[in-house]
Amino acid sequence: MSIQKFPLTTIQKIRQYISSTLDIADSDPSALSADYASEDEVPEPESLDDLSGLFTFGGTSDLDIMPSSPREQWVISTVNPGAALLKLPGLQLKSNYRLVSYLYRSDEGRVGVIWAVPVDLSTTAQLEKALKTSKTISQIPKPDGALGNFMDAIEGDRSSASFLVASMLRRELQEFGATGKRRNWTHHRLIDAVPAKVNWKWRVEQTPDLSPKVKRSADDQAIVEYFTCRIVAPVAIYRHVDQYAPGQYRPNSIDQAVAIAHR
Repeated sequence: MSIQKFPLTTIQKIRQYISSTLDIADSDPSALSADYASEDEVPEPESLDDLSGLFTFGGTSDLDIMPSSPREQWVISTVNPGAALLKLPGLQLKSNYRLVSYLYRSDEGRVGVIWAVPVDLSTTAQLEKALKTSKTISQIPKPDGALGNFMDAIEGDRSSASFLVASMLRRELQEFGATGKRRNWTHHRLIDAVPAKVNWKWRVEQTPDLSPKVKRSADDQAIVEYFTCRIVAPVAIYRHVDQYAPGQYRPNSIDQAVAIAHR
């Protein structure tokens, strides 16, 4: 099995690009408390200026979508999730699918959902049909023809980089539109070293190699491994493993806390 490591800054910029494309404008700023703050924490990047050609154009077309309307109901989102694929290396939407999104707004917060639907079922009229039976936050609108997992609409060049990108893309899309208590991934910071000035209680026998990496097998399976630090309570270091079967970009995933912070 071959192993390829990637610079932390590369996946940070991939994540930042996806997040900014999804235009989650009212994200709460996340920061470590004074007890856990460290100058060694790696910040999320603010631009893509120094990517040096990492991104290459893929493509998808815009969706005809409705503007957002009043709170306390599901609406068709103005965000086109497929736009996140425009500059991501090695990935693209299958030509017969589009990604569509819905939002639920209330005074207590917001939540979103993304579906992959066939092109001929991605019109506004088709998407509005799902809203007729979605009156509460628990009644998630699912348009006709939607796949059970939006990653089944993704294809790529099967490069190691494409799997790393797919892992970042899936997590950002899963948390699309979420605010407040509905967030999880937002509170994780990508790391490649153990954050300093924190008393860590490890749940594994040896401190793992925290560098982002992709492992490849001879039968075209791929395993993506990377680590994050959850910066709100419970503060912890997490190991994320996404395993991709041959011919798929829908992974089997494991998220495991390998160290817990103690005051």
